[in-house]
Amino acid sequence: MTLKPPETALTDPAKSTIAPGTPRSVPTDTRRASRSTRTRTLDSHELLGEQALVLIRHLGEIYRLQTTRQGKLILTK
Repeated sequence: MTLKPPETALTDPAKSTIAPGTPRSVPTDTRRASRSTRTRTLDSHELLGEQALVLIRHLGEIYRLQTTRQGKLILTK
């Protein structure tokens, strides 16, 4: 048995050990990728300012975003 260099096996279909008709790459979901590039990042100070609590209205409901003494964030309905 002779091992071929990886670059030869991957680039030369005649020397490949992959069965014909086998997909050579996994398709990428471009919708998911484009969604992730539109995600905004906000600093918590932009939302809270000097306050420990801010109210957020979302779909008619009020949520509380607050910071703890340990500096963690809690979001409650």
